[in-house]
Amino acid sequence: MVHSTLGFVHLIASLSAMLMGTIVILNPKRGTLHKRMGYAYVLSMLVLNLTVFQIYHLFGRFGPFHWLAMLSLLCLFGGFIPALIRRHVANWLHWHYYFMTWSVAGLYAAFWAELLTRTLPMGQFWPMVFVATGITMGISSYLIRKHASRLLASHQG
Repeated sequence: MVHSTLGFVHLIASLSAMLMGTIVILNPKRGTLHKRMGYAYVLSMLVLNLTVFQIYHLFGRFGPFHWLAMLSLLCLFGGFIPALIRRHVANWLHWHYYFMTWSVAGLYAAFWAELLTRTLPMGQFWPMVFVATGITMGISSYLIRKHASRLLASHQG
């Protein structure tokens, strides 16, 4: 449920980031579609993370979701900046691939945390968040490692 304009912006940014991230992950790399969806993903993630800071700032505390938003921004910048300035970054594709795929994985883990926050009694929240996040990150780790050598080898340059 959305309780404010800020919450609505956060919801739209998160849905947009999930859509754009999924499109980027499922489609061939390089090319116009990859770049456009990638830029839209980065913009959506920036808005999403900035609204996390704003929402928690309103409550006057720095909690676990602040730290995770900072980690999310680190992954986002760690993947975007090397691609943006690739001529100046050795192994830019390596950095881009790993940071961006972990950015999307973190987004999906955050989705499960948010969904469980909204649907479960608070007594079950943290155990379910840890289990769902662990499963999401475990599957992500497997898929990221499984596809890394093929994607990195076929797209050097």
